[in-house]
Amino acid sequence: MLIWYVTLNLKFKSRFIYTLGFCSSLWLVFSLGILTASAGHEPYRIVALGDSLTAGYGLAGSDSFPTQLEILLRNKGYNVTVQNAGVSGDTAAGGLARLDWSLGEDVDGVIIELGANDAMRAIPPSSTRASLENIIKRLKQRKVDVLLTGMLAPPNLGPQFGNSFNAIFPDLASKYNLVFYPFFLKDVAAIASLNQPDGIHPTAAGVKIIVRNIYPKWKNC
Repeated sequence: MLIWYVTLNLKFKSRFIYTLGFCSSLWLVFSLGILTASAGHEPYRIVALGDSLTAGYGLAGSDSFPTQLEILLRNKGYNVTVQNAGVSGDTAAGGLARLDWSLGEDVDGVIIELGANDAMRAIPPSSTRASLENIIKRLKQRKVDVLLTGMLAPPNLGPQFGNSFNAIFPDLASKYNLVFYPFFLKDVAAIASLNQPDGIHPTAAGVKIIVRNIYPKWKNC
């Protein structure tokens, strides 16, 4: 698994060198809602829809990605909540199947973090693409802000699978004009000290780096 992530990390740096300057990261998706949410108003509600990377596999709940993102945003003065809708082992199809009950009624923004298990199981990329696209379409119909995060395929599945899978995320982000974070595990993958013994799931320190990277550099825009 470590070899996979070393390869992915190198591939990420060469192929996904753009990161939209971070000025069009989470801030631009949720900016209007967060800016207008203040004392006396309902918090801007974000749902993180994902797999074990979102759920916080192997971590205390307080160290999970959604909790750490909420803490950071609130510390910066934003009236938000971030709900953990991560399910370990989930695929894009699984996320689609549970979308409505995962979101609830009053959701303002959604972070989509799905696809890693699809790649691990060599699910046909066309199926993963279709499931993610259906999720996006349904969120668009509900006029929900969307941040799409990307994942990369294990190189042992071959270039044909890898090229098809890796293209899913930037293609959908472009097609639906979504804010796009190309690689969820950027700066964490393949760094032993930032990953649990399985070499796949981040430690609490790794999660903090993911949160720091996804948090917008909006003050520098």
